[in-house]
Formats: sequence, structure tokens, C-alpha cells
Amino acid sequence: MAIAREQVYFTAFLLLLSLSELASSKSATEDPIPAEWPHQFHALMFMNRTGNLQKLDLWYDWSNGRNFNIIQNQLDHVVTYDLEWNNGTSFIYTLDPSHPTCQVIHVEVGILRPNWLDGATYLGQQRVDNFLCNVWEKVDFIWYYEDVLTRRPVKWIFYSGYTAHVMTFEVGAVLEDPNWQAPVYCFSENEKENNSPILRPAVPGGVLGSLMRGISARETM
Repeated sequence: MAIAREQVYFTAFLLLLSLSELASSKSATEDPIPAEWPHQFHALMFMNRTGNLQKLDLWYDWSNGRNFNIIQNQLDHVVTYDLEWNNGTSFIYTLDPSHPTCQVIHVEVGILRPNWLDGATYLGQQRVDNFLCNVWEKVDFIWYYEDVLTRRPVKWIFYSGYTAHVMTFEVGAVLEDPNWQAPVYCFSENEKENNSPILRPAVPGGVLGSLMRGISARETM
């Protein structure tokens, strides 16, 4: 009886081991999926658009339905502010006292959802900027590189070649509320409003916001 009982235990052990190996094998063959964006974060990025360099501060705040791109071209004192709200309204403006500008954009899509990379096509692994990254492509529009170890974004490339290199990525960082207020001249009746210019920057420097709005628009097609 003792021998029979041991045989049962041994058989059960082999069965569990086989199931474990099967699960591990299945897990190993499944394509990884990109991490969802944190609901709030701050990223400092350097952008390259056909040799034109920009510094960009991205403040993503899904919890409050808003997204902010603060852009400065290389060796240019003018800073462009691209403020997006989840109701589809965006304000793209400068605060240069000598020539303040603002354009208001209305689109049918809001800011990117945290899971905007759902459904992206996995392309494998590639070493980028000294990081081993998983790579995905989304709707033939953006190529997204994520660090294998930390799952932080490392690099994005848009279909146009416009490239983002992520320098810092602070999860949970939030820009204080007063900084989200567009200047008063954005609400003047004389300011020009545009309806759905999704893929065209309204002022120099507003490229990233326009492209990100393009991703949201393509997802709704």
C-alpha cells in the first residue's frame, strides 16, 4: 500500500511538473504587450525632426483629463505650450511678451487613453539608446520602444520620422493646477479657431500634440 501511495504521489508530481512546463512554454511563446501609461507622469524628451532638435516636457494627467506638451526649439528663447483637454479642446500658444500667439483647436477626440497601445503589433526586440527594448507598431503611425527590464518608454518614432528620445520618466509627477490655465488672449473673439486640423501643427513646435491627436483619431476610424 505504501508503494502504491508513493507511485500516486510521484505520478501527481510528474503531472504538475508537465503542466508547469506547458504553461512556461506557452508564456514564453506569447508576444509581450506594452505597459499601460501611468495615469499621471512627467517625461522630459528630446525630439528630432529631420535635424531640428527640440526639448519637450510632457505632463500626462489622465486622472484630470488633460495633457500638456511644453516645447522649446534648440537655441530658441520662444517656448510653445500645447495644452490638451479630454473634451477635444486644445490651446497652442506662446507667452512671448513681444509677440503672444494662441490658436484654439477643436477635435472629436480627447487625449490618449492610458491603454492607447492596445492592439499594437509586436515587432520583436531591438537595442536602442543602449537599452534592450521591446518594439511595437501601432496603426502604421508610431513605432514604440519600451525597456525590457523597467517597461519604461525609451523612444518613439512617428511615421513622418519625428523621433522622441525619453530622458526622464517620473511616474506620479503632477503639474500644479495654475500652470494648466491658458492665457486670457486665447479666449478673445479675435483669436482664430480651427476645427480638426489633427495632423497639422497650429504654431511652430506643436508637432507632437498634433501627431498624438492623430493616433486617437485613427483609433476611432
